[in-house]
Amino acid sequence: MTENVRQTQLNSNLDAVLAKMAQACARSGRSQDSVELVAVTKYADPLDVALLAAGGRLGRIGESRVQDASAKWQKPPLDAFREKLTKHFIGHLQTNKAAKAAEFFDQIDSIDSAHTAMALDRQAGKLGKALPVLIQLQLSGKDTQSGVAPEKAGELLSLLKDLPNLLPCGYMGIAAEGAPPQELARQFGRAKELFDRDFGPLSQSRKCQLSLGMSGDFEAAIAAGSTLVRIGSAIFAKPATSQEVHTP
Repeated sequence: MTENVRQTQLNSNLDAVLAKMAQACARSGRSQDSVELVAVTKYADPLDVALLAAGGRLGRIGESRVQDASAKWQKPPLDAFREKLTKHFIGHLQTNKAAKAAEFFDQIDSIDSAHTAMALDRQAGKLGKALPVLIQLQLSGKDTQSGVAPEKAGELLSLLKDLPNLLPCGYMGIAAEGAPPQELARQFGRAKELFDRDFGPLSQSRKCQLSLGMSGDFEAAIAAGSTLVRIGSAIFAKPATSQEVHTP
């Protein structure tokens, strides 16, 4: 496959995602610019990411492995774009990775404990950095998913407000995989309620974000009020080969 063909495919994929985002906004009576896209690049081919970045089509990217992300964005073909994009950490942050995360990422979207927050605050302070962070909500009710229980989110937010080097600016949540529409609406709706309660007042002094929705459910998330959607597979999907198409 030539580079030009692949770039055309990637642009087509991205255009389709943006069109669906716009349609979801229109159905909800929201302006298109009220929702931003984080292109999840953690599993994407670096050459694919570079093709879209070179065309000026990426503004925010999401990664979930600190060491891997730092390494791949500091060498070709991605090193040329590292400082031009806003880099979000969207995975579970281990405290022993806090130093590297504070150094490399522009925003941490997955704070889920006081212990992690304090470690990150110390590292950000060493860098003289005020680091925007989102608190991850545990929306699914499953122990296998990271995040703070919704009823304890306000308590964690109060702690974050007292940390001098972190800037709490919203919530992030991941809905249960395969949840039916009614359950998606319930989970996303709960996150929106908390966001309005806790970050409505703060929105007067800083940009606040509600990060909900991935490739399979971002339209429902936008309907619920998400301002930041995280999409990877729908953007970086490769066309099926003829063998794949005919496989039963």
